[in-house]
Amino acid sequence: MFDPDYARNGIFYTLHMENATTPDESAMPKPGVLPGLNLAGYTTTPALAKPTVASDARFARELVIVEWTDRQLGNMTFEGTAREVFRLYVPGLFHPLNEITFNPAARPGDPDWRVMYLGIGDAGTGERPGPMRLHAQRLDTYQGKILRIIPTLSDHVSTSKVSENGRYRIPNDNPFVSVEGVRKEIWAYGLRNPHRLTWYVDPARPREPVLLAFNIGLVSWETVAIIKKGANYGYPFREGTQSMSASNGMGALPADDVLPVQVSDTVTHGTVKPTYAVIAYPHTPGGGDAIANGFVYRGKRIPALKETLVFGDITTGRIWYANMKDVLAADDSNPLTMAPLHELGTRVRALSEETYRRRGGRNPSLPGRGAVAGAGRIDLRLAEDNDGELYVLTKGDGMIRAFISVK
Repeated sequence: MFDPDYARNGIFYTLHMENATTPDESAMPKPGVLPGLNLAGYTTTPALAKPTVASDARFARELVIVEWTDRQLGNMTFEGTAREVFRLYVPGLFHPLNEITFNPAARPGDPDWRVMYLGIGDAGTGERPGPMRLHAQRLDTYQGKILRIIPTLSDHVSTSKVSENGRYRIPNDNPFVSVEGVRKEIWAYGLRNPHRLTWYVDPARPREPVLLAFNIGLVSWETVAIIKKGANYGYPFREGTQSMSASNGMGALPADDVLPVQVSDTVTHGTVKPTYAVIAYPHTPGGGDAIANGFVYRGKRIPALKETLVFGDITTGRIWYANMKDVLAADDSNPLTMAPLHELGTRVRALSEETYRRRGGRNPSLPGRGAVAGAGRIDLRLAEDNDGELYVLTKGDGMIRAFISVK
């Protein structure tokens, strides 16, 4: 992820995951691998939220964000330095920190200028019995959250505080900074796996961008949520338009839908009404298994998609769009209000299967399976270029295809 001021400062960020169960392996970057990299002064940091008593340690991982500064932007190689910004202990293999992003509408001098948003999954804790199941709800954990931090220590000094590890800053206007016992980095919570984030900048309100999260569900629903300061999206008590029990049973939402603000497994801080998704599709035929990412179309090649959110399903390869006016209207506090979905007839699954066989695939279908997709996972993601044109990536056949028209 490039810093918003990359053209002048040469800063960009990478994200990776390390095995926390191999202490003999150094987490330091290896000298000599990248000739222009100066590692003088590079040090690792203790992992945030590392438990004093190991629990399921064989599954533990550490998520790491590194800041890179290229000192010579005029060439095609890297010459510069690296700095570890963020290292987080996570109690599981699944649903890690998947996305880092910056507000595209922020400008120098704005409170959000060069402020980073992080989408962190629940590490599979919502599927485990006991207190760990509530990690996405608990404000003393980082799992199942959107975090908001200032990665550069020299920015927003008067309106933030230095983090626990001393490598980044925490904005004073984050929603829970005054609540004792919480992780001050939290911006929003109660999400299972907000693995992709995207921004919508409304031409009518260019200074009020909307942050959207693509959230993979557990039992019945795949969702898109509008991320708001301090909002609780309900997981693992809520999924889509339904409530969810500790045994993963799905039911109707209560008439008076409120949840405790869970600071820890035993401490609460009042109550909150959950914030509901604005898009949902089911784990049934006609739906899918796991929501991919998406973008609000900004290109010129396909005028029919202007002001629509285009997104897909990872396993089935289905691609839908929703009009942004409907997406915004669905944010009305009514859990049953959802933006209508319209499917694009891309034939991408058939194209992927044909290419897979033509390139030597030995199975009758694509590799892998999904509960709804059946035999063969297309493993789909979307991408966009600088002009806002869209592309579809399919790992099943290893191809990238451009969107060129809509029929």
